[in-house]
Amino acid sequence: MQETPASEVESVAKARPRRRWRRLVVVSVIMLLLFGLPWWTLVAAGTHWPTAVVVLGTVIIVGAMVALPTMMVFGHGRRHRDWAAVTGDVLLGAAWVFFVWSLLGQVLRLALFAFGVDDPARSRIVALSVLAVATTLLVWGYAEAMRVPRVKHVDVRIDRLGRGLDGLRVVMITDTHYGPIDRSRWSTRTIDRVNELDADVLCHVGDIADGSAEVREPQSRPLEHARARLARVYVTGNHEYIGEAQGWVDYMADIGWDTLHNRHIVVERDGDRLVIAGVDDATARGSGQAGHGANHQAALADADPNLPVLLLAHQPKQIDQAVAAGVDLQISGHTHGGQIWPFNFLVRLDQPVVHGLSRHGERTQLYTSRGTGFWGPPFRVFAPSEITVLTLRST
Repeated sequence: MQETPASEVESVAKARPRRRWRRLVVVSVIMLLLFGLPWWTLVAAGTHWPTAVVVLGTVIIVGAMVALPTMMVFGHGRRHRDWAAVTGDVLLGAAWVFFVWSLLGQVLRLALFAFGVDDPARSRIVALSVLAVATTLLVWGYAEAMRVPRVKHVDVRIDRLGRGLDGLRVVMITDTHYGPIDRSRWSTRTIDRVNELDADVLCHVGDIADGSAEVREPQSRPLEHARARLARVYVTGNHEYIGEAQGWVDYMADIGWDTLHNRHIVVERDGDRLVIAGVDDATARGSGQAGHGANHQAALADADPNLPVLLLAHQPKQIDQAVAAGVDLQISGHTHGGQIWPFNFLVRLDQPVVHGLSRHGERTQLYTSRGTGFWGPPFRVFAPSEITVLTLRST
């Protein structure tokens, strides 16, 4: 056995504290910006509020800044306290909205300056406007997040689709993210809405929950009663790999769904057939969970190459492999449409598409859903949730 030199061990040991300190510095800078700009805009920037208002505003903002990382550690760390996770998620969403609109408030400040409005009137107008807009968006965004999603209808023309499959209704849900907020009633109402849509094929494209199947089963239970004529199919998302992916694969199989764990099934109607394949999430291979990892070749092994292929893959950026595999239509979620504007612009840095139908290569199309639920902060701002009905059309 070859021993690791003492100098190398010492070097690694020294590197770890340095990385921790760098992370701490980065997080501290982000927190100061996230809370510092709203504090400056609402409390300090030439507003000349009474002392009591300044003190109260400062206490609230500093308290939120301290509480956010504390609640995140207790809620999403090893302890998994749902009450702490909810508190931290709400604070994160509120901080982001107030930061964005405090930043945009500086445009109003410049406009007022150009029109000759002096302080403290100018700064108070900006502060009150930011407070009113951000609060309104948070209330509205919460209502949007908690409502049963709207139904979005999309026609998709597929050249290789047989006439017998023309009009096939593929109902798509994704990113339900059952989590710290108990949404059992929401789940029941959402599946009731799905069942009204007369699906031929029903797809869940990953991120069922944040937590294990055992812990989140009361919220996911309505999935057992979801209906479709030909098939109910499911693939894993990245959040399954934060928790217990195999547990969710087993759970969905136990309640009667086809779990497309790098495999496919074939559905038939009026003499024409469609391959429905699924691959694991892009993060699966690096998760360390044995037997998991996206494998398009395995998913399409022994499939008739002349048949059209519908592929479930959680992340839009898995589209390149789909193009190489000759897939006709990939359906994905993951992006949430950004969930809280303008986060969609940051999502675009990581994903080729944020939302909607797009074409990639000569054959392959991609539909990216905004998602059916929400992750983390219980807000949706300018990114509504959806249940998607994809009607497949032959040419």
